[in-house]
Amino acid sequence: MDGVAVLQDGFGRIGEIAHGVLDGLGERELTARLGPESNTIAWLVWHLARVEDAQVADLAGTEQVWTAQGFVERFGLPFDPGATGYGQSPEEVGQVRADAALLGAYLDATRAATDAYLERLSEEDLARVVDESWDPPVTAGVRLVSVLGDVLEHAGQAAFIKGVVTSGS
Repeated sequence: MDGVAVLQDGFGRIGEIAHGVLDGLGERELTARLGPESNTIAWLVWHLARVEDAQVADLAGTEQVWTAQGFVERFGLPFDPGATGYGQSPEEVGQVRADAALLGAYLDATRAATDAYLERLSEEDLARVVDESWDPPVTAGVRLVSVLGDVLEHAGQAAFIKGVVTSGS
């Protein structure tokens, strides 16, 4: 199995995990907080899709799904259209309110864009330097692994929160 195939498999798992989290949840569970400054499931799923969308679009040289497919308007969040969730305050986290269907639709659209990008990659493309401000410079492959790790971590966090908030229901 080559590096591109490994990335395809890894990114494919994100959708499975996140859809499993979203399944059967309503507004109460999606916006529940385990502590006053904790992330919500809605924010985590939105954020993981935004991070993947923004990073992959940058690598692919394409417009983000968020703006290209009108998700920025559909979500109607009070943030700059380029916001991905990095550095957001607990108050901003609480402003991410969307139903499971919309979160899932954005996740699926992002996954389709990621899949389209990965399908056209070669092993040589993974070695392309995309950021020289680091030592060593960051390649497309390293950037994709970093994104994959970040979004898988957030999907796991969302799954944990679901387990806690639904354990008494």
